[in-house]
Amino acid sequence: METKLIPAVIGLLIIGSWTQPSEIKKLEWLLGTWETQTTKGSLYETWTQKSSTELQGESYYLKNKDTIHFESVRLVEKDRKLYYIVSVKGQHDEQPVDFISTPGSNPTSLVFENRQNDFPQTITYKKIRKDSLFAEISGLMNGKMARQAFPMKKIK
Repeated sequence: METKLIPAVIGLLIIGSWTQPSEIKKLEWLLGTWETQTTKGSLYETWTQKSSTELQGESYYLKNKDTIHFESVRLVEKDRKLYYIVSVKGQHDEQPVDFISTPGSNPTSLVFENRQNDFPQTITYKKIRKDSLFAEISGLMNGKMARQAFPMKKIK
């Protein structure tokens, strides 16, 4: 009887691993347009589903009816890890910079790190409620710890 039980358990484990939702699927709460007010004007971040393994984000400021594109982000799932790949206008020769999800990340609290980046070294997103999130960039800047917080409300 034990010889039949072992293959059955292994089969269930394999089937169970196939049915686990992807990491990207768990982040559907991020989809939509988010807004916060800053000294530079209204900051918007819009997230769309690009594929079953990728979300795409765009950040831009709206000031005096002018739209100023700020950054493009790809949130990609590879090997059960999430990669936050960001291209910021006027930085790093317009080349993307990769941040990798940390072991402490979960579907409602995302933490990405790149210790080699100038600033930030850490990017965090925390779901507060269905219509609000808290984003933060942090790390060393000129030898001192620095943080910029972005409490955001979902508008679409």
